[in-house]
Amino acid sequence: MRLLSISSGKVAPLFGNHHPDYKSVASAITKTKISDLQNPAPVAITKLGVKGDEQADLSVHGGIEKAVYVYPAEHYPFWNDLLTRETKKPVALSHGGIGENFTIEGLLETEIFVGDQLLIGDLEFAVVKLREPCFKFNAKLAYKGAAKAMLQSGFSGWYLRVLKTGTLAAGATITIIPGIREVSIAQQNQNLLGRRNQQDLWE
Repeated sequence: MRLLSISSGKVAPLFGNHHPDYKSVASAITKTKISDLQNPAPVAITKLGVKGDEQADLSVHGGIEKAVYVYPAEHYPFWNDLLTRETKKPVALSHGGIGENFTIEGLLETEIFVGDQLLIGDLEFAVVKLREPCFKFNAKLAYKGAAKAMLQSGFSGWYLRVLKTGTLAAGATITIIPGIREVSIAQQNQNLLGRRNQQDLWE
């Protein structure tokens, strides 16, 4: 298990016909790699996450409890295939393309639990919860069904709280320190999917 890349983004207008009330909305979901395996530059990680990374709506993104968003690289083929098929255009997302800060390999939602700790390089993190996609994710991927596809696939990724700050670079190894292991990220996803289906809460 290792960290493949670190990405950050700035708040900017996000355009799209993916919500009845918005043609443009502020978002920092568009991320750019600032450390990867080809250029493993050290990046400062604070209690609020990747230094310089921004969030437009702090009521649902960022803060201490959602400081870092992690996404498994293993899911990228799913998104590239889906988006190529649905948008009728060839799509090859770069790491950071799902809006994540850390792109990792070797660890999936079925294998990680709320309360687990991750040691990444010399830094320490705690697993908080899954990522709940919204209409901004649809706009980012230019596909109205993206948020629904994320929940239905279970490919949500998860948020981390930063327990030990410092610097981190792509290529760092990842070690799990198990917590009480009552609810996995995959189980959280299934619970959320059930509620959304029951209440018809799809944008």
